[in-house]
Amino acid sequence: MNYKKSVKALIHISGMSCASCVARVEKALSSVPGVISANVNLSSEKATVEYVEGTDMAEIRHAVEKAGYKLFSETATLEDVTIAGEQEIRGLRNRFFFAFVLAVVIMALSMGRDFLGKPYLLWALATPVQFWTGWRFYKGAWGALRHKTADMNTLIAVGTSAAYFYSMAAVIAPNLFAVADIELGLYFDTSSMIIALILMGKFLEARAKGQTSEAIKRLIGLRPRTAIVIRDGKETEISVEGVQVGDLILVRPGERIPVDGILRRGYSSVDESMITGESIPVDKKVGDMVIGGTINKMGSFQFEAIRVGKDTTLSRIIRLVEEAQGSKAPVQRLADVISGYFVPVVIGIAIVTFVVWFFLGPEPTLPYALLNFVAVLIISCPCALGLATPTAIIVGMGKGAESGVLIRSGEALERAHKINIVLLDKTGTLTLGKPMVTDVVASPSFVEDEVLRLAASVEHGSEHPLAEAIVKAALERKMELLEVSDFKAMPGHGVEAAVEGKSILIGNLALMKDRGFSLDGMEKEAERLWSQGNTVLFLSIESRIAGVIALADVLKPDAGETIEALHKLGNEVVMITGDNS
Repeated sequence: MNYKKSVKALIHISGMSCASCVARVEKALSSVPGVISANVNLSSEKATVEYVEGTDMAEIRHAVEKAGYKLFSETATLEDVTIAGEQEIRGLRNRFFFAFVLAVVIMALSMGRDFLGKPYLLWALATPVQFWTGWRFYKGAWGALRHKTADMNTLIAVGTSAAYFYSMAAVIAPNLFAVADIELGLYFDTSSMIIALILMGKFLEARAKGQTSEAIKRLIGLRPRTAIVIRDGKETEISVEGVQVGDLILVRPGERIPVDGILRRGYSSVDESMITGESIPVDKKVGDMVIGGTINKMGSFQFEAIRVGKDTTLSRIIRLVEEAQGSKAPVQRLADVISGYFVPVVIGIAIVTFVVWFFLGPEPTLPYALLNFVAVLIISCPCALGLATPTAIIVGMGKGAESGVLIRSGEALERAHKINIVLLDKTGTLTLGKPMVTDVVASPSFVEDEVLRLAASVEHGSEHPLAEAIVKAALERKMELLEVSDFKAMPGHGVEAAVEGKSILIGNLALMKDRGFSLDGMEKEAERLWSQGNTVLFLSIESRIAGVIALADVLKPDAGETIEALHKLGNEVVMITGDNS
């Protein structure tokens, strides 16, 4: 049997206003031949669609648009979606302010003294509020009616229309509503203020939705816009989207690496903290993997692109965050199900309320029945039910992403309260991620200050964090650094230079052994420092070991307090580290 591979796509959909819209879009997507599953998130306005490879995306688009919503193309960037979102926010803001100003005027006139033509003035002021600023609710209600469903727009459209058209009829034919000597009121203020307040809620909701994508924007900001590609021996700066697998790319010091690849020429030290959380740069040599979005700290190098576009590590992280934000927690699925039944039930209750007040209420029965009918419809809008859970999940995941915490799904977040084992990385998590000099030990023929001063003088030309720590330690002791010449860096091993005519070498044990230097009895000191979890560097002067410098990453001030708090919550805390400390 020939099985086809399934594909997942994350698409942006606009125009949804409540949980009923979510159900309608999911139903429309699921009806497309080839679609396996569809998961729509109201707050992020995204749908994760799983479909059989080869399914026509045009059919998916048609299904969404037929349901009354707008679908952005797969090629649409976050910037395109953001611009559309900003336009929606501006439109809602303008309509809200227009509706609110008129609603306040209508309400003030309604409570003021009567004057000739007042009912007609109120009618004139309420009409643009009802049909211009409130048009989105009629459009949404009509879309729901076409699909034989009802949603929040239905409640608002029916409720405000009942108040508006009753008042309009009372203006045109007041004798039809005359009861004994009772003067009937007009409810233009009710319909107008309800629309204004709901538009305010929609405006605030749209702003909140826009803020949920901030974490994604920050991640995208890590990706360079251009890359310097070497083709036919010429360096050409092109858009990063134009980089192809196999291209040779040049990266200069301080620049972000544009795509994933393998280093082919040169060497460097690369800050990979955005991926690993480790603040200490990783030395790179020919044949090593480099990751797009990470920062080249020293030296220019060339690498071959092996993963570009949506296949890069950074793109996969962005996609992971987007899918996580679009996923539904079990409680959210329950809220969506309840919201689906909620609207029809509310309409039924409103009709029963109208009938009871009309036949059993006090005179005049029609106005009282109408007011209570409108009240039931308006106060029962299920916006909070459909938005509260997904909004909380998205904001939580967004805040997590900003702090480097990637949450795989809404369900994982909801189950987080059941965690009983916490695994913690050491470097950059429990520690500051910045090494500091802890010990300076000199050989018998040398003194500590001389060892540190020479080391700092040589390392002053390096950008490596260990070098910066050594220089900082010397400056704190108010040492004057010496002039250096013939500086040479050996990535992964150390550095060498000439100071006052003397050859100085600073590096790890492997470098000293490679040069054939005798350790002059410093092995025991080095082993003691290693056993304490320190990084140990040897310094040689004219091929003689002059001393060792130990560096360590110190704990964050609140690390102990954090671990203690986790223990008090009943969690077992385990540290994961690749070193021996």
